[in-house]
Amino acid sequence: MPENVLLTGAAGFIGSHLADSLLERGCAVTGIDNFVRGRRENLKPALQSGNFRLIDADLADLNAYRSALAQGKTQFHEVWHLAANSDIAAGVKDPSVDHRDTFLTTFNTLQIMREFGIGRIAFASTSAIYGNLPSLLTEDIGPLFPISNYGAMKLASEACISAALESFLERVWIFRFPNVIGPRATHGIIYDLLGKLAGKPDALEVLGNGLQQKPYLHVSELIDAMLFIRDNAPERLNFFNIGPNDEGVRVRFIAETVLRQAAPHLAIHYTGGDKGWTGDVPRFSYSVDKLARLGWKPSFGSAQTVERAVAEIYQEFLDRCKS
Repeated sequence: MPENVLLTGAAGFIGSHLADSLLERGCAVTGIDNFVRGRRENLKPALQSGNFRLIDADLADLNAYRSALAQGKTQFHEVWHLAANSDIAAGVKDPSVDHRDTFLTTFNTLQIMREFGIGRIAFASTSAIYGNLPSLLTEDIGPLFPISNYGAMKLASEACISAALESFLERVWIFRFPNVIGPRATHGIIYDLLGKLAGKPDALEVLGNGLQQKPYLHVSELIDAMLFIRDNAPERLNFFNIGPNDEGVRVRFIAETVLRQAAPHLAIHYTGGDKGWTGDVPRFSYSVDKLARLGWKPSFGSAQTVERAVAEIYQEFLDRCKS
């Protein structure tokens, strides 16, 4: 791994876990976050390491981005770009959210890389780029028509990175995430359901009919897979689906697991319909064969991952209530 790494979205759910892993590998990490969703408490281990620098800046503001990095006078060898809007429903309601926080942050990061002479980028993309396709989602499937602004702006970001590879970048790694869960979550179905329970409702409201089915991967396994791809994928342009080796679990299973953990006396009220919200892909089959051929496989399936993550996130809710 390179000596100096720039990590965007460093205080977020996935970014903070990645910061810890990069530091464990001996990297010097400069993290940037605007703290819209990221939390400073997520970076407590990183800040205690002595090899982590934190910048509070808005990546959608190119001048502020440039100025913040120029002050540090660090020669970065690689960028891990995780900054993005993670609230898909919010981006559907207001398209400017994803244009600004998902696309412009990528566009500006590429501009900064050109100006600062940084040739390598690892990019957090998403399964949402595929849209609502009935067939198995392989990396070479197409044409791609996302149904959320989040997916559209991630796909546009991949395109910009590809174009930058033609003109000035040296190496690219693109990671297409499934649904990622685990500690330090700031959003997602488990976090949202536990948040609803904090309001002490008479029943747990769940969007859709409960039959939506998706693959789930623990954040620790996601980080392991990304670093494995970074170390072992040999091409100039590398792009991989990351996920469990199964067809996922239904929303009904997740809701029932949450209730068993936090409120076993409550019933579930489903709002109906086959989608949780506009832009939601209710069901997809995600191929991870390409990653398996590279040599990485997950240790847990979706069901085990959900059970583990529910326990972890619920404990975090309890800890916050005590503090």
